[in-house]
Order: sequence, then structure tokens, then C-alpha cells
Amino acid sequence: MEPRGVQDTLNKLVVGNLLHRPLRTLISMFAVAMEIIMILSIVAIMIGMLNGNKTRTSGVGMDMFVRPTGTTMFNGVGGAPAPIRIADILRRQPHVKVVAPVIIQLTSASALENIYGIDYASYDALRPFIFISGGPFQGPYDVIVDDYFARADKGHHVGETINIIKHDFRICGIVEHGKGGRKFIPIDTLGQLTGSEGKASVFYLKSDNPANLPLIRSEIESVPGLKGSYEVQTLDEWLSVMTPEHLPAFTAGLDTVIGIAVVIGFLVIFQSMYTAVMERTREIGILKSLGASKAYIVNVVLRETALISVAGIMLGVVLTFAIRTGVQHRFPTLDFLITPGWILRGAVIAFIGAMLGAAYPALKAARKDPIDALAYE
Repeated sequence: MEPRGVQDTLNKLVVGNLLHRPLRTLISMFAVAMEIIMILSIVAIMIGMLNGNKTRTSGVGMDMFVRPTGTTMFNGVGGAPAPIRIADILRRQPHVKVVAPVIIQLTSASALENIYGIDYASYDALRPFIFISGGPFQGPYDVIVDDYFARADKGHHVGETINIIKHDFRICGIVEHGKGGRKFIPIDTLGQLTGSEGKASVFYLKSDNPANLPLIRSEIESVPGLKGSYEVQTLDEWLSVMTPEHLPAFTAGLDTVIGIAVVIGFLVIFQSMYTAVMERTREIGILKSLGASKAYIVNVVLRETALISVAGIMLGVVLTFAIRTGVQHRFPTLDFLITPGWILRGAVIAFIGAMLGAAYPALKAARKDPIDALAYE
């Protein structure tokens, strides 16, 4: 362990070097901050959307659902391939209390969102809507929206006309959020607009008793024509697989973004510290002529990088929270979830990337011959 006096001298040298080149220091800090912002923002949006989807689906009030085999587990991505008459078959099962056919249509007109086409009576029977204002559908081109959407932009109100899938709809009711989607229109209307008349994406089921779910599954699978063609899954089973670990594409997307962020941070730190080493060749020669070891020179460069990284990480976290505030104000329906775990993970990734970027410049500085360094112009 180095004496305290040597440590104090080393720290003063590190701080002095950073303050002597404020522009380069700031650029390096912002590079690390941008790395943190990229990681946390993309993760916050992707995980926020995943968790938001899970929370809203849990709030529908179903115990299980039936969907065509081979369709995606993501709501809205698979279209509406199932005949709606399957609902009548499911209703005849002795332990099924409610069957609600639903079309879930993914749209990206104004924002990436799922539009729910519902049969109001059966969907409401799963877990009744809680109306804040207005009421159920009065016509085929009425829409029910949740309170999050109602607060979006400059606010929306009952009686207002909004555009959905290139057609005007009248807001007939505003409900509390958390019941599947944010916009609900009659299933027949959505079927006509998407060319899916008489079809559904999924059938939500409510049992007479949760203990009967295994029995309901076996009863449905014993119906001729359903086994092998339709998948029966409980809500708990669906929730258990809706995690990044079970979604390869989701994980690959996160890894790609993190990889790009790390490369950016690595290159900027590498360029910054390499240039700094070249500019301080004579300074390094003086230090080595005074007896500074290779380890001491490496320590100087790596400590500078560590200090820049810590400052950049803190700046990146603060700016990410600022971005979240702005995004949620502008897009209140967008789930933007920043978790402590990902803050720590992002900080570790950014710090290691920066230290790796500084490793070669540090070693190059340590290997400089003091005679050559003193003669450097």
C-alpha cells in the first residue's frame, strides 16, 4: 500500500490533469452519461411496456384464456385468426362462468398501442369497468378510454371525437386504467375495420372456482376440434413466461442496445485518454525520471478515467430521470420503468467499458522511455 503522502500527491495530480483540460473531461463525462442514458432509457421503455402489459392483462379479471395454437404470447401481434363462434362452445363447459371474445389490434398511427375490440357485456362481466365519466357503448363507433389516455396531450373528454384506425370514434366513457387496453371499441366494429369479421384474437375465461382450472382445461381439450388447434393457458402460467429470460428476441434487443452503448463509451474514452497520454509525454517523462514506477503511471491514467466515469454515471442517471419526467408528461400512457437493479447494472457496464477503453493508453504511457519522453516536442 502506498504511503498517504504519495496517495495525496497522486490524487492532486489526477484532479489537476482533469481540470487542466476541462473540455476533454466534459466530453468524456457526457460520453459515459450518454452510455448510461441509452442503456437505462431503452431498458426502461422495453421492460416498462412488458410489465405494463402484464399488469393491465392481470386487471382484466380472467382466470385463463384460449387462443389458436402457434399464435404469439404477445397480445395484438397475432391478429384475429379464431372464429368467434368458439365462444359458444367454451360457454357450454360446466365450470366456465364467463367467456369474452376479444380482438386485440396493434396499431402505430399516433403511438404504439393495442386497440381492444370487445363484446361489452361479456368483457365487463369478467371484472366490471369503473367509470369516471360517461358510460358503455351507445353506437358502433363509440370508444371507451382509460384515465391515462384521457389525461394525455391536452386532455380528452366524453363526447370528443378521436381517430382510431383511420376512422372517427366518439368517446362515450372514461374508465379507471388497468383493464387490458387503453382504448376499447365494439368487437364487430374492429372486425370490420381490420377485415376480421366474425373473428377473435383470444377468448378470456372466468371460472366458477379457481380450483376448477385444471378441470376446465381438460374439458376444453376433450372437445373435438379444439385439442391441438387451441392452446389453453391460465393467467398465472402466462405471467410466469412474460419475463425477459423467456423472451429471446427481447433479450437480444437489450443486448444489442447495451453493446452499442458500450462500444460508444469505449471508443470515446479510448480516444480521450490516448490523446491525453500523447499530449502529456514530457510530463510522463518527468515523472519517470523522478522515479515514478510503471504502476504509478498506469494508476494516474486509470484514476482519471475512474473519476470521469463516476461523474458521467451520476450525470447519466440524473438525465435519465429528467428524460422520464419529460416523456411521462408528454406521453402519460407510455410505461417508462427505471429500476435500481438496472441503474446498478448500467453503472457497472459503463464503468468497466470506460476502464477497458483507458487500459491501452495507460499501458502505453507506462512503457514510455523517460529519455525519449523528455526529448519529445
